[in-house]
Amino acid sequence: MKDFIKNLKIKILNNGEITYDEAKKLLNISIDDNDLLEELCGSANEIRKKFCGDRFDLCSITNAKSGKCSENCKYCAQSSFFNTGIKAYPLISKEKALEEAKKVEIEGVHRHSLVTSGRGIDKNSKELKELEKIYLHLKENTSLSLCASHGICDEETLKTLYNSGVETYHHNLETSRDFYDKICTTHTYDERINTIKLAKKVGLKVCSGGIWGLGESEEDRIKMAFELKKLEISSVPINVLMAIKGTPLENNKPLEKREILKMIGIYRFILPKSFLRYAGGRIHLEELQEKGIASGVNSALTGNFLTTTGTTIEKDKEMIRKNGYEI
Repeated sequence: MKDFIKNLKIKILNNGEITYDEAKKLLNISIDDNDLLEELCGSANEIRKKFCGDRFDLCSITNAKSGKCSENCKYCAQSSFFNTGIKAYPLISKEKALEEAKKVEIEGVHRHSLVTSGRGIDKNSKELKELEKIYLHLKENTSLSLCASHGICDEETLKTLYNSGVETYHHNLETSRDFYDKICTTHTYDERINTIKLAKKVGLKVCSGGIWGLGESEEDRIKMAFELKKLEISSVPINVLMAIKGTPLENNKPLEKREILKMIGIYRFILPKSFLRYAGGRIHLEELQEKGIASGVNSALTGNFLTTTGTTIEKDKEMIRKNGYEI
């Protein structure tokens, strides 16, 4: 297996591509085999270094509208289907949005996103008109690269966001096509993929990843990675489930730390040129967060996340610089 990992690394470093069967073979690496896990993670880091360099990208989010979501995604605290005790509130003002954005800009974040709960935004809605004003306000008053995360949208809505200064649209696949209906039945996998394709069509970059630990198999995870590869996604958030009380997944067992590292390494083999982005749940790695950075991760969501606490921006910057990256 060690020779297989080395030869696969060489193939990718020489601009070859991993096949699905080769990725499946990497799943056979035992998380208790220190030697093979080190080989995988070290090789993944070499791939990252060649194709992405040492630049580390930091992003942050503002939870701009919370709760009362019409969708039944089983992992989500904001769904109206579950009683999670989350505080619900309407869309924030442009003044509040700017206040939040300026805080993270001062701390050295590169990108900033507004995230709203709900299925999506209608092209004729009052909410879209308000968001348009907010993004124009942020564009005029910060130097941040603006991102948006507003669910399933049509082409006209996405074009409006693009024309308001949004550069990147965030829309996760969440898991594989095969597993998707086990976690959500109020919309389809194809609706998510269609939104991604429309975002790219209007000129937006796309940030899309998923959540590990929903009950999916390891093979489901690599199926999602190959879907992201097919869609040519340049930024891939890696979330690990933070089981939230009141959701159907509240009793899901947390993933093993070394299993997370293994999957990070495999994702780097599949997506050599993408930003692999630490996102929600990375605290499960505890003392191995730095090891993840040495296994192919080269970007991070920092600060507080949607409904879970993240980490401080300064602590993240310290960890990143310690591992030889530029911010």
